[in-house]
Amino acid sequence: MDRELFREQVRVERKNFSFELRENERGRFLRVTEDVGGWRDTIIIPASGLHSIRAILDHVITASEKAGPLSPSPPDAAYAS
Repeated sequence: MDRELFREQVRVERKNFSFELRENERGRFLRVTEDVGGWRDTIIIPASGLHSIRAILDHVITASEKAGPLSPSPPDAAYAS
């Protein structure tokens, strides 16, 4: 049986994200769940990989900040073939 050690949730646009640090007999892990209108997707990250994931997220944040503001695109650009 899993034991919850920490939980935090955040809403980003129309998505809800839940971050749960849990442990069981096999070890600790982070469960990240995305909930969009009742549809859920979950990933499990072993605790041993959390520092690597944090380093990647730091790089992604830096790259996003360096890229500047998002360029507006025409409303039908996503449907262009």
